[in-house]
Amino acid sequence: MKFKGRAWKFGDNVDTDVIIPGKYLRTTDLKSLGEHAMEGIDAGFKPAPGDIIVAGKNFGCGSSREQAPLALKYAGISCVVARSFARIFFRNAINVGLPIVEANICDAVESGDVVEVDLDNGIVKAGGREYESTRLPEFLQDILKAGGLVAYRRGVR
Repeated sequence: MKFKGRAWKFGDNVDTDVIIPGKYLRTTDLKSLGEHAMEGIDAGFKPAPGDIIVAGKNFGCGSSREQAPLALKYAGISCVVARSFARIFFRNAINVGLPIVEANICDAVESGDVVEVDLDNGIVKAGGREYESTRLPEFLQDILKAGGLVAYRRGVR
């Protein structure tokens, strides 16, 4: 799985309340959810399909709301690269089919830079450099390739 897109840079401890503010949690319209992604931290967040979020440590902390990775996915984000993720966000992202990878590139990237992610080989390219990233186990990559846990369990591969 490979991704290439423009970076949207955020810092440390980006919590689920700013990823998708609580007032939107009752919507079942995933497109609408995506339109409000990151509204709590960047009102100008309007990613192009395929863009990539780059962040520091503890991305997705705060709560267990599954809507946070769904909002990013339906906003058009192809992948999130962070130094580290909150455990529940990590699992929720995999479950909904949002690719995520841990790599310490936040200091090397500015918003708008092109970032390339190769999940299969554990490599992230940014700013003319190549960085090692965690390589997701095959079973997690299989879930992502299927589009999420429900699709994976239904046999969509």
